[in-house]
Amino acid sequence: MASGLWKGDTQMIVQETAARYGGRASSELVIDGADRDVLRVLANQVAELAARPVEQEKRGLWYRHNGLEHTRPLVFCDPENSWHEIIPSEKLKCEGILAREWEFQLRREVFWGAEMRDDRVIEACFDVPHVYAESDWGMAPVKTGGHDGGSYIWDSPIKRYSQLDDLRFPQITVDTPATERKLDLANDVLGDLLEVRLKTQWWWTLGMTWTLVDLRGLAQIMYDMVDHPDELHRLMTFLRDGHLAKLDYLEHNGLLSLNTGGSYVGSGGFGWTHELPRPGFEGVVRTCDIWGFAESQETVGVSPRMFGEFVFPYQVPLLERFGLNCYGCCEPLDKRWQYVEQIPNLRRVSVSPWADRAKMADLLGDRYVYSLKPRPTDLAMDSFDEGRIRSILREDLRVVRDCIVEVIMKDTHTIQGDPWRVIRWVQIAREEAEAL
Repeated sequence: MASGLWKGDTQMIVQETAARYGGRASSELVIDGADRDVLRVLANQVAELAARPVEQEKRGLWYRHNGLEHTRPLVFCDPENSWHEIIPSEKLKCEGILAREWEFQLRREVFWGAEMRDDRVIEACFDVPHVYAESDWGMAPVKTGGHDGGSYIWDSPIKRYSQLDDLRFPQITVDTPATERKLDLANDVLGDLLEVRLKTQWWWTLGMTWTLVDLRGLAQIMYDMVDHPDELHRLMTFLRDGHLAKLDYLEHNGLLSLNTGGSYVGSGGFGWTHELPRPGFEGVVRTCDIWGFAESQETVGVSPRMFGEFVFPYQVPLLERFGLNCYGCCEPLDKRWQYVEQIPNLRRVSVSPWADRAKMADLLGDRYVYSLKPRPTDLAMDSFDEGRIRSILREDLRVVRDCIVEVIMKDTHTIQGDPWRVIRWVQIAREEAEAL
């Protein structure tokens, strides 16, 4: 698959399966006969979708797009937190916990290819992640709430900067025998229908400010920029070095995978490129062979100057290791561009609903991928206003018509239980993109 389960999806499936079967759900790597039959039917559907000529056409468009050739705007929609409104647990036919995870994964793929029909390429592949554990930073926030994707509050553990000596770099421990058993099981169940690949998403972002806010608190880090600048720099140095150590570990142990095909990269878009891996690649993936990504949404209330002092300098040493880079998510980057444009090998830039679209069009031109993010609230309202959606998309696409554009719908927390909304949104977006 081009992208694996979100952690929230997996946790929800585990909880629901345990409740349904009175705690009988376990992590045993077993697929029984009935579950196997369900998975094979779905895998065959994925294989048939992947064999369509249109998938090769979409793949070619992404290669050209990421190579900064002008194409029609590419359209991608990820329902994200709304997937469970499209594929509710009661629709899953498998009973085993692992089988239900895989069933959900396959059903998403079928919905993408057969129903939603955006520009995401359906591949005849099935990705299996490593079985592993990762420790925290020596301390962790205590979170309250957050059930079913809802809001939460947290108590940050770093109350005084004298506690920095208690921090430790996170450690990854891979369970190699369990990983091999899981991979063998996937090959046994699905391997004659789909290519089974060992691929793990070891991080989403290398931006570090999510971790910073977890450890110190959102309001507190803003005070620290004035009251404790030296101590905050020390903390950011530690987080940077910890992330660099993680990249070193993954690289030296051969745990990285190429994300230069149908992998989701950045905060929208896919990795199809002929520019990676870099020369000298001999099968063991290095960070220079793949796409990198960072953002800093949590510091949206921070001035550009303070972002440039306390955040950006610590992100650059991470991003400069990658062959191509993506930057940004929901934070508007028009006021931070003087820093962001310094990122080595920058290729894909997020333009959120809160950014100045026209200014970003001037700044990006056709030198970067303009990752246009429409407002997800249009899918979450009580009513689905097609006229509003179409008119906003039409105006946005007019503004960015000279750029290398992709239209990325994400951050959807609800679609009001109506899967037709994402299907119709894609239809509208495709119509407007093709009419440009």
